[in-house]
Formats: sequence, C-alpha cells, structure tokens
Amino acid sequence: MQVILLERVAKLGQMGEVVNVKDGYARNFLLPQGKALRANDANIKSFETRKAQLEARNLETKKEAESLAEKLAGQSFIVIRSASDAGALYGSVTPRDAAEAATAGGFSIDRKQIALKAPIKDLGLHEVHVVLHPEVDVTITLNVARSPEEAELQASGKSIQELAAEKEAEAEFEIAELFDEVGAAAGDEE
Repeated sequence: MQVILLERVAKLGQMGEVVNVKDGYARNFLLPQGKALRANDANIKSFETRKAQLEARNLETKKEAESLAEKLAGQSFIVIRSASDAGALYGSVTPRDAAEAATAGGFSIDRKQIALKAPIKDLGLHEVHVVLHPEVDVTITLNVARSPEEAELQASGKSIQELAAEKEAEAEFEIAELFDEVGAAAGDEE
C-alpha cells in the first residue's frame, strides 16, 4: 500500500514522502496514529494544502522536544527493585517503570517514548534511550538497586558484585581472626 507520511517515521521516511508499506502496517499503525494518509489523488492534494501547517506544527513540537532534551540529557533516575544476592532482579524493569521514575523526577515522559532493546533484569546502572520526537532522542541513566543506600553506592561507581566480594572478604577475615584468637587461647592453656 502506498501512503503519504504526515511526519517523519524512523526507518521509513520524511514528512511528505510517498512510500510503499505493508497493508497491515498502514492499516494498524500509520493510519490510526495519524502518521500517514493513503496515497490517492484527493489525499495528495489535501496534503499539499496542509503541508505548511504540518511543517509548522512539526517544527514547534521539535523545539519543545529539544528544550526538554537539554534538561533531560544525562539525568539519572533510581528504580528500587528486589533482587537476589547475585544481582538478578525478581522480575524486570520495563519502559513503564522507566517512565514512572522519570515522571517522579519531574519530567513528563510517556512509556511509549522509552526505547529499551530488552527488559532490564539485573542491578546496576543502565543507559536508556528516550525518543522525545522522531528527530530528537536523549539518553538517561536508570540506577536499578535494592535500596536508596545501594543506589548511592552504585552511583559512586561500585558494582553489586564488588560490594558482595568486599563483604565476603570482611567475613572471612573476621572468621580467620576468631580462629587465631581461639588457637592462641588454646596454646596458652597448654
């Protein structure tokens, strides 16, 4: 099916282009979302008359997105989740969770704007792309931790595995000291 794009669509084309797409993609996504019109003579004429208005609206939304991107770029948001000692989450962090964390941080972001390649399934710092406009995207950091204190440690650069190794080393050192003291006490008795 041939359609006229009413806005830039990633991996498809720019506004005003007539492109061939599969029927289902056009019927189920592009047309209902208002991103395209069927490419027939009447719609082409209609698009030509509305082109200046559509370009102005696109430019306005792009400027809004760029101003938000300046504020949002490099921001870090904390997501608290329960996890195993090894750092594997019981569940995952989804785009909805990322959007809620950003909204709690004072930014209005919809879950549809969050672009995760795969759900986040472990503790740590994760880079997440936010698509604010088809031409504007920004990267934020999600700090996934079990507690706010752990999130602060992760933000300072320590990983969960390093923290676990440090605690284990401290416990082994205390056990070794205890056995040394017991051994010294047994030597004194003899």
